[in-house]
Amino acid sequence: MRVLVADGLAEEGLARLRGAGEVVVRRGLSEEELCGLLPGAEAVVVRSRTRVTARALRDAERLRVIARAGVGVDNIDVGAATRRGILVLNTPDSSTVAAAEHTVAMLLALVRRIPQAHASLAAGEWAREKFVGTELAGKTMGVVGLGKIGSEVARRGRAFGMRVVAYDPYVSEERARRLDVELGSWETVLREADVLTLHVPLGPETAALIGTRELAMMKPGVRLVNCARGGLVDEGALLDALEREAVAGAALDVFQDEPPPPDHPLLRHPRVVATPHLGGSTLEAQRLIALEIADQVVAALNGAPVRGAVNAPALGPDAWQRLDPFMRLTGTLGALTRQLADGHVNAVSLSYEGEVAQLASHPLSASFLVGLLERMSEEPINTVNAVVVAKERGLRVSESHSDFCQDFASRVLAELETSTGPFRIGGTLFGRRDPKITQLNGWHLDLAPAPDMLFVWNADRPGMIGRVGTILGRHGVNIANMHVGRNDAGGAAVMVLTLDGPPPEAAVREIAAADGIVDARHIRL
Repeated sequence: MRVLVADGLAEEGLARLRGAGEVVVRRGLSEEELCGLLPGAEAVVVRSRTRVTARALRDAERLRVIARAGVGVDNIDVGAATRRGILVLNTPDSSTVAAAEHTVAMLLALVRRIPQAHASLAAGEWAREKFVGTELAGKTMGVVGLGKIGSEVARRGRAFGMRVVAYDPYVSEERARRLDVELGSWETVLREADVLTLHVPLGPETAALIGTRELAMMKPGVRLVNCARGGLVDEGALLDALEREAVAGAALDVFQDEPPPPDHPLLRHPRVVATPHLGGSTLEAQRLIALEIADQVVAALNGAPVRGAVNAPALGPDAWQRLDPFMRLTGTLGALTRQLADGHVNAVSLSYEGEVAQLASHPLSASFLVGLLERMSEEPINTVNAVVVAKERGLRVSESHSDFCQDFASRVLAELETSTGPFRIGGTLFGRRDPKITQLNGWHLDLAPAPDMLFVWNADRPGMIGRVGTILGRHGVNIANMHVGRNDAGGAAVMVLTLDGPPPEAAVREIAAADGIVDARHIRL
């Protein structure tokens, strides 16, 4: 086997690769140079500099593996690789300890004012009275995201004698008990934390996760730690809260724009501790990354299973053609479940009925779990690793299959066991291509999902549809379609409105507060 290492690798990793075949090391490759080297390679290893584009893959007939020595794969055209049956790997676990330790180091530096005290001492001062710190013992640590890194931070918080309360709706209560962590609602964690630390990925649902509203809900004097992604925090809102002393201090390893401008006000703030994205930058982590990626490359080229695969397994064109519409259906069901189900999820049961029961169900279940988990995990979630990630979070996942389906050619049902009770959602394909939602808990629907939807639960009485429509019209929101479900006249009902765009938060709040409305939620796919 021939492996091209494009961005360098720790010597331990290179030695392991050389034990399995020929290794070619070339640094600083342009796209043109990469195009010339890939046709002779069976695997390529990159870090963040080299971009593996669709053009570079065009003539790489022998290439079977693309390996990223790190977590992110934004410099790899994963879609193009998947279409060519090339496995893409990364090292999702290699920097877990480094990131967790850096988070705790930042927290300690913040509460004991270590950088400021060092600067004062280096300037010739001996001003002990200016740097009185705060102890962690007895305080409450709020952890947002209880994945690998969040769990390690929680363990270290408990070791300091802290109470740890976490928000992560996709971690089972059993796993939380094993970590000696309390699970709480979003509002509970914000209100009770003396220290809040973030460990979630950046996406549409988590951008500006901590903004003016969230900061206002926190305890006066709270401390914020962000070693995850810069866009999770509204930097302007944080600066304002620091200036007003509503927030006692912040420890930041990441920023909205990296590198931040030298005159960034948070860098100069006296109650901010900042580092230049050093979470995974340890000698041990870099060595572990090299060894882990080398082992995965060798295993993949030998046909063995690997933990760090980030794209779907290579399947034949016929299999993909049959699975693809059902994977879009299960992915949609998972994404809807993530936004509609309340409480902490403990178990997921997926039922396949009719023609779909004859297909390979593992990719379908994995696609559901991707939709369910992708916005609440700091590691990339995909159809290869979704089942493993779910089990690591303590979720019980099961499947059942039946050739009989009463109302449709095929149907997929998902039943969840949550801390607030059962949740049930089901769907089918319209025209064998397009997802359609047919069931939501006790209601039967005929819903073609759209990018923006408004789910409204209400009393089944005259005028409710008009009331919702009037409020949306006043806020300039156009309704594309509407679907209504009810069981008994005069009882409870649900209406789902597909919209031409996202509604203002004020409109959703006004609808939720209207007479006869039980709840209203904007759902985005």
